[in-house]
Amino acid sequence: MSKYLIVGLGNIGAEYNHTRHNIGFDVLDAFILKNNGQYKLDRLAYMAEVRWKGRTFICIKPTTYMNLSGKAFKYWLDKEKIEIENTLTIVDDLALPINKIRLRASGSDAGHNGLRDIQLTLGTDKYPKLRFGIGNNFPKGMQVEFVLGKWFPEERPIIIKKIDKSTEIIEQFATIGIEKAMNFTNILSFTQ
Repeated sequence: MSKYLIVGLGNIGAEYNHTRHNIGFDVLDAFILKNNGQYKLDRLAYMAEVRWKGRTFICIKPTTYMNLSGKAFKYWLDKEKIEIENTLTIVDDLALPINKIRLRASGSDAGHNGLRDIQLTLGTDKYPKLRFGIGNNFPKGMQVEFVLGKWFPEERPIIIKKIDKSTEIIEQFATIGIEKAMNFTNILSFTQ
């Protein structure tokens, strides 16, 4: 049975719920719900194990806060003896417009603190990422407030569609492989 580590990035705490920076948590929550999984608080993360089509998904939401995401990632990678290419990290991306999602087999942290910590901890940027575009619709000097802010009401319909599609992308990643999944994912453009 193939085993995968799915890592949703975000910050714990009610004040961060459903913010742009926590979209990794929201996508993972939707995937767990879709597959009748249930989280339990475990070492360095909320963890849920999901079985789907002969595959096991170890799904984690790190409790280490975004800037220390690498610690939880590495712990669960080693504990579950999962190959790095069988991991998928779900993350918000300011550089992508709100109507886009990008799946990549590797790539830089692009200034994202969670990805930077994972890269430093692992010693490589060669691990798969699902980048969820959040756009950059904020005034100069307001990036932190924007990223840690809630979605605008007019954005919600697109976000709901993208979260739903992201759960399918996780499944495609595990069934058809990252190259084919990238071909389907990276051409998508969402409308309201």
